Amino acid sequence: MLDILRSRRSIRCYKDWKIEPEKIEQLKEAALRAPSSRGINPWRFLFVTNKAMLQELSRAKESGSSFLKGARLGVIVCANADESDVWIEDCSIASIILQLTGQSLGLGSCWIQIRNRAHSSSISAEDYIKKVMHLPDNMLVLSMISFGYPDEDKPPVPREQLEYEKILYG
Repeated sequence: MLDILRSRRSIRCYKDWKIEPEKIEQLKEAALRAPSSRGINPWRFLFVTNKAMLQELSRAKESGSSFLKGARLGVIVCANADESDVWIEDCSIASIILQLTGQSLGLGSCWIQIRNRAHSSSISAEDYIKKVMHLPDNMLVLSMISFGYPDEDKPPVPREQLEYEKILYG
């Protein structure tokens, strides 16, 4: 696991290679195995492989989402907020589980923050996605994650650059 964490980087450039269906199935299983407070599992995962839909979703934010159009898979991580008061935490855990699983499968990924972000001056990124995906009002969107085979090489962050001063002892 530590090797996966060491090598994982935010990847925003992807090769135009299809992701094998068995890898997508593994990502789905990983998402559904994510820990959830009290086992409520309020999250929902929308797996998007349609290139036209990825293009449309890549416009969710004013900046920081355009690279989704080059991905071969986008996962929208959302939740029914009526089911849990800690849906943000549960969805965050599931998101990183998805990213680490993708890394273990040779896929690159990048988190796209949606919650509390703007699409434009008149509509939130969340409302834009809800409109595009026809999501009900009680479904709240935390993030999107882009996946694909990396078309950029980012070396791991050297151990010497880790911020050990942020580890406190009591």
